[in-house]
Amino acid sequence: MVARRVARGRYQDFSAWLEEGRELACDFAGYLGSGVLAPPPGEDEYQIIFRFRDAATLAAWEHSASRRAWLARGEGLFEAPHEHRASGLEGWFQEATGQAPPRWKQAIAIWLAFFPVSLVFQALFGEGLAPLPLLPRVLIGTLMLTPVMVFVFIPLSMRLLGPWLRGELTPLALFRRRLHQRRA
Repeated sequence: MVARRVARGRYQDFSAWLEEGRELACDFAGYLGSGVLAPPPGEDEYQIIFRFRDAATLAAWEHSASRRAWLARGEGLFEAPHEHRASGLEGWFQEATGQAPPRWKQAIAIWLAFFPVSLVFQALFGEGLAPLPLLPRVLIGTLMLTPVMVFVFIPLSMRLLGPWLRGELTPLALFRRRLHQRRA
């Protein structure tokens, strides 16, 4: 995961450059996908997630000539990036310091992401899948929901709940802050 602050007035150039990088990564063996989390209103730090099968395939991408050329073309579009490497579920929660929130907070954050997505999935597809036996029904559901959760909703939950996960705010204070940001 790389966090980059967009240089003032360079949003469109940054977006085009970012999409170019995602397309380049697609050509590398072991590439599993990527995602971009846009900042909340009033902020300018984007979080870009590149997923690779293992450390070796990530290293091949990181040390490639095409990636170096892409990074060079991005000079001036963003401030110094902050990189964070993670593997497994703990990686979603681990700070750059190596600290992670308590597991009960991790469980709540995942549940808060998973519940609404599961509810919408069931509302849209539940009736159509109901005639199927249990195993295919669960297989189809998990095949459809897992990528959506991994690339979109769990990272979004981590971003929105970050201050609470780090112990900086109580749940009520976090809710008030988010409500105030929406009104502003």
